[in-house]
Amino acid sequence: MSQPVIGTPWKKLNAPVSAETLEGVEKYWRCANYLSVGQIYLRSNPLMKKDWVDEKTGETRDFGRPDVKHRLVGHWGTTPGVNFLFGHVNRLIADHQQNAIFLMGPGHGGPAGTAQSLLDGTYREIRPDITDDEAGLQKFFRQFSYPGGIPSHFAPETPGSIHEGGELGYTLSHAYGAVMDNPSLLAVAVVGDGEAETAALATSWQSNKLVNPKTDGIVLPILHLNGYKIANPTILARISDEELTKFFEGMGYKPHFFMAGFDNEPHMSIHARFATLLEEVFNEICDIKTKAETGVETRPVYPMIIFRTPKGWTCPKHIDGKKTEDSWRAHQVPLASAKDTHEHFRVLRAWLRSYMPEELFTPEGQIRPEVTAFMPKGDLRIGANPNANGGKVRQPLTLPDIHAHEVPVAEKGHGWGSTEAARVFGAYTADVLAANDDFRIFGPDETASNRLQDAYKVTKKQWEAGYHADADNDDLLATSGKVIEQLSEHQCEGFLEAYLLTGRHGVWSTYESFVHVVDSMVNQHCKWLEATVREIPWREPIAGLNILLSSHVWRQDHNGFSHQDPGFIDLLLNKANDTHVVNAYYPCDANMALAVAERCYQSTNCVNAIFCGKQPAPTFVTVDEAKAELEEGLAVWDWACTADSLEDADLVIASCGDVPTMEALAATDLLRKLGVKVWFVNVVDLLKIQSVADNDQAISDERFVEFFGDENKPVLFCFHAYEGTIHRILWDRPGVKSFRVHGYEEKGSTTTPYDMLRLNNMDRWELASDALRLVDADKYADQIQTWEDFREEAFRFAVDEGYDHPDFTNWVWPDAAAATDGELSATQMTAGDNE
Repeated sequence: MSQPVIGTPWKKLNAPVSAETLEGVEKYWRCANYLSVGQIYLRSNPLMKKDWVDEKTGETRDFGRPDVKHRLVGHWGTTPGVNFLFGHVNRLIADHQQNAIFLMGPGHGGPAGTAQSLLDGTYREIRPDITDDEAGLQKFFRQFSYPGGIPSHFAPETPGSIHEGGELGYTLSHAYGAVMDNPSLLAVAVVGDGEAETAALATSWQSNKLVNPKTDGIVLPILHLNGYKIANPTILARISDEELTKFFEGMGYKPHFFMAGFDNEPHMSIHARFATLLEEVFNEICDIKTKAETGVETRPVYPMIIFRTPKGWTCPKHIDGKKTEDSWRAHQVPLASAKDTHEHFRVLRAWLRSYMPEELFTPEGQIRPEVTAFMPKGDLRIGANPNANGGKVRQPLTLPDIHAHEVPVAEKGHGWGSTEAARVFGAYTADVLAANDDFRIFGPDETASNRLQDAYKVTKKQWEAGYHADADNDDLLATSGKVIEQLSEHQCEGFLEAYLLTGRHGVWSTYESFVHVVDSMVNQHCKWLEATVREIPWREPIAGLNILLSSHVWRQDHNGFSHQDPGFIDLLLNKANDTHVVNAYYPCDANMALAVAERCYQSTNCVNAIFCGKQPAPTFVTVDEAKAELEEGLAVWDWACTADSLEDADLVIASCGDVPTMEALAATDLLRKLGVKVWFVNVVDLLKIQSVADNDQAISDERFVEFFGDENKPVLFCFHAYEGTIHRILWDRPGVKSFRVHGYEEKGSTTTPYDMLRLNNMDRWELASDALRLVDADKYADQIQTWEDFREEAFRFAVDEGYDHPDFTNWVWPDAAAATDGELSATQMTAGDNE
């Protein structure tokens, strides 16, 4: 489905902005500033009336210190500049009927965002309790950063936001992700000068090489230089315009400079200058779109604005004799003692009166119509644009039948073959890509390395950074394509987040150890979803954020210890709560990976982490068995059990993860030869075994006992990640004390697959030995010693020969049919690299 075209995008005005309209923008700016200061400071008497009736006492009194909040929380410094930009972007949208969204990088400008949505009318549409009168205005002020109220940032609670901004660095990656495959959309991305110092933002300037002005929308970056962070100057605000020009020209932009607020220039003059500049910039953007439509494929030089204004613009210039406006002191609450001291209250009162609220509000507390007359209407309003509530336009994907990629386990036997699960996942994903125009793949230069390269049968990598004549190197690059690669996990995560938040679908892949680069981004996206699920019913569900984590901890033959970290699951567990916004899937093989892919591509309002190996491995279950197991999250593998029932079993062996599952099965085979009776359980959806106290969608305690037994039945649990993770999620499950967990022990190197397992006590001989210890350590002491001796022998073999012992590499599950010559491709039989 293509994105909605709203208004008549990319239409030049071809006329000056009228004086009447600019007067409206000026009133908007004053009103937004008043609303912003009021949100930070006021709890009552929102219009500063002299004869206000106190709601508690019923007494009539003048505006005074009792009207000031006890706790003054919020940030003023960046807010007036953002309010100015909101006013002018609203004017642009209305005059041009331009489909546009607004991304606020300075997250501390939250008061500006809520003021804007109140002014465009969308806030009262989703919050009818904020009535259009004095009482509603009082409630609007009081709720800001207040118990039982709203957050201080441009948060999901605010209409028009797809970018919370509380964690800096992702404005441009979100903006560019939003415009991909969205050719009518203008994304105005305000970048704070503090944010511009982050690594994630620094690399995201390069995003203009990954979009096509014909098939994608346009991002207009506005670098807001107000000079200071919390207590220090900002780098880009201190360097010269010449140096800024060279920097941004080198990044592929044409910078337009605007400076205001440092002298006594009248506000109407400032508005006129900025409106003229914005028209010039928009005309350049329209020219870029026109050239793209006529087939010109040269990457354009995109305009941007460098917007230099004082920090805390329009607040008192000095407070307590110290410079405030144009100072770091304006960052948060310039008058921290406005409730406690008359002097600070007096300054606050004068500050609020400077905006002339009597010209902006009626005596009853309504915003006067002339304040908002110039603003856009309907869906063109910033707060109402459906691109900023992507669930409204999201359509379910057309999903092909996963059976088309099934590995023939039913015919060949459980444990047959040598197939790369991630490659099968990728083949199915390519089919999804072919069937849908609102699906993309993102990756940090590892799409093929992580086995998603079948996508290139359908599309190419979108690339606008120049081409060489060497077709062998550039054959997968195109000016338009559905694969985006940039060697930055931040960019992959940010692009996909915005693509989903604007109503589309996708997946990104990365090495398991390096997903930690975006731990905080995933954390923020989860918080967005948690808030949405709990308390924002007007935000429609967006597609699940799918992360394929391949090149995982157990197979780092090339890269070694630095690339061995399976701890991303522990971050996700912190978000495993009543909102159910995280899922962790550990497919045991290729067919299970297909079932997981199908589920994830149907999911909404969640993050799906898919831990999937890319090395050749057996396939143990059919697609239908995989789907059935995924339905409950785990399953008893009857064909792997050597006991007739759980009661009859000497112990339970459970597995979660592809390599631990193979080793657990190989250990079960060793134990079978000794007559030890094993009940075998595989877990694919880890959170389904989480404590019921923590997860109301987990299996019940009664069902848990049916899988794992009670405290009298020993359980050997073989887990992909750190063993403490299992103890954490099972903390109050029945029989939890009978669990012996094997997981990654933070030991590794650039070594062979067997040695990696040996180092972390996950190899089959150690698992089988530990199983015997659980059953009867004395009875099986000799066998345990034999296997321990062999473990050392196999290690010595690897050291001497450089490859693993045949007893390790040649094992197959007993009932698997031997592969006949030619049935497996050379690609399937050859382990790919980890680069």
